[in-house]
Amino acid sequence: MVLLAYVVRGITGFGSGLIGVPLLSMAAPVSSVVPVIVSLDYVASAGQSARNIKRVAWAEQLALVPFSLIGIGLGLLMLRSVPTTVLSRVLGGFVIVYAIYQLLPLPPLRGSRIAAIGCGIMGGLVGALFGTGGPFYAIYFNLRGLDKDQFRATFAINFLFDGGVRLLAYAVGGVLGWGTLLVVALALPFVFVGLAIGHRIHVGLTQRGFVRLVSLILVATGTALLVK
Repeated sequence: MVLLAYVVRGITGFGSGLIGVPLLSMAAPVSSVVPVIVSLDYVASAGQSARNIKRVAWAEQLALVPFSLIGIGLGLLMLRSVPTTVLSRVLGGFVIVYAIYQLLPLPPLRGSRIAAIGCGIMGGLVGALFGTGGPFYAIYFNLRGLDKDQFRATFAINFLFDGGVRLLAYAVGGVLGWGTLLVVALALPFVFVGLAIGHRIHVGLTQRGFVRLVSLILVATGTALLVK
C-alpha cells in the first residue's frame, strides 16, 4: 500500500495521500494514518527537492506562499464555525470539471501569475479543512505551463512549506508520538523504493502523458472531496 502510494508520488510529485490514507485506514484509524502519511510525504518531498532543485520554478512557488497562508488561516477559522459538506462538494466538482477538460483534446488552459491568488488561497483552505490542498496547487502549476520536471520539483518544494506547517501543528498538538515515528521509520524503505520506481516511470513519460496522469489523479481527488 505504501509502495504504491509513493510510486505515484515519484511520478508526479503528489498523490500519495490520496492513495495511502484510504488504504491504510482499512487497518488503522484515520487520525493515526494521516500524521504518518504527512511525515512520509515530508521525507519524500525533501528527497525529491534535493534531487531536482535546479528544476524548481521558484517564482511560481513564492507567488503561492502568502496566499496559501491566508487560506490556511481561513480554513482554521472555518473548522470551528462553518459546515464544510457543501464546500467540499463544490470544490470537488470544480476540480473534476477542470481535470476532465485537461483530459479532452482541447487547447490547454493557461493563466497569469494572478492565478496564484485563487489557487494559493484555495490550496491552503482545502488543505487545512480536508488535508487535500494539492489539487489547487497542481492546477496553478498547469496553468503556468510547467513541464513535467518543473512540476514535480516545484510540488516537492511546495509540500516542504505546506507539510512543514502541518507537522508543526501535529507536534504542538501531541499527535507525533513515538508510536507514529516508529511506523514512519518502518515504512521509509517502501517509500524510497516507490520513489525510485516512480522516477523511472516519470523519465519515460511524455509531457502529454504526464498531464493526463495528473488529471486522472485530480479526478480521483475531486471525487474524494465530493463524498466527504
